[in-house]
Amino acid sequence: MNYTFSTDKEFHLIAIGRACLDLNANEYNCPMEDTMTFTKYVGGSPANVAIGSAKLGLTVGFIGKLADDQHGRFIERYMREAGVDTSNMVIDQKGHKTGLAFTEIKSPEECSILMYRDNVADLHLAPSEVNEEYIKKSKILLVSGTALAQSPSREAVLKAVSLAKKHHVKVVFELDYRPYTWNSIEETSVYYSLVAEQSDILIGTRDEYDVMENTEKGTNEETVRYLFNHYADLVVIKHGVEGSYAYVKSGEVFQAKAYKTKVLKTFGAGDSYASAFLYALVSGKEIESALKFGSASASIVVSKHSSSEAMPVVEEIEELIAERV
Repeated sequence: MNYTFSTDKEFHLIAIGRACLDLNANEYNCPMEDTMTFTKYVGGSPANVAIGSAKLGLTVGFIGKLADDQHGRFIERYMREAGVDTSNMVIDQKGHKTGLAFTEIKSPEECSILMYRDNVADLHLAPSEVNEEYIKKSKILLVSGTALAQSPSREAVLKAVSLAKKHHVKVVFELDYRPYTWNSIEETSVYYSLVAEQSDILIGTRDEYDVMENTEKGTNEETVRYLFNHYADLVVIKHGVEGSYAYVKSGEVFQAKAYKTKVLKTFGAGDSYASAFLYALVSGKEIESALKFGSASASIVVSKHSSSEAMPVVEEIEELIAERV
């Protein structure tokens, strides 16, 4: 079964939300207290999805706010050189800084992220800085959950979603739950539900859907029943090593197993999954194939040091899928 998008659009995908820095530990099997060197990469879920999608050959744009400093200039240049249109990235004029994420790689199973997200530039994107003409040029608007955590970014995203609905642009909600950016699960649930009910496609882990529904142990059946009462017609729920499921409003259910790999770190999997899954859908592949693309891409990225830099090209994903048939 295929998923259809609008034709005659300039962009396959425009992402909105955070673009920041990942500082990944160079010392493996080592607590952060003892880690002395880090390597700098572009980070942030929507930025990673945009970069991953561009590397796969899609035409990609980005809406976000960058700090007016060396880090902001590095992010813009990296994304532009990766093939992402940066014409709608706004430069902050009020002294807000770039978000930083330090990563710790104690073991493949024990990875953590130390975030610096106070008063960061990306959360100061204003509704007035969201361009209607830009959004209407895309087949997909990709929304990341973290951008809903604070105002004015929250209102900017809600405006973008409203404009996407107006112009028949598919809204894809990548839940991307980061607890340290929110005041409470109740607050998260309110804003996640608001966007989820306006979204056409949703992608998230079972745990993230539980946060959205403000429940401890929700079921896939309850989740899709709720979402299919609104705009959603495709819901992807990931269950880690157990694989992922795609539920279609017409009743079909598809499943893909996770691809086993030598895991270096756990972060980056969700972003690579989303970019490859959406690439496959937009390219006309069947939903079941899109799940395989997402799972294969995730397994490639968790085996490497970075997230953005490690995003695979199409041939790498196809080769892995062919090996595991």
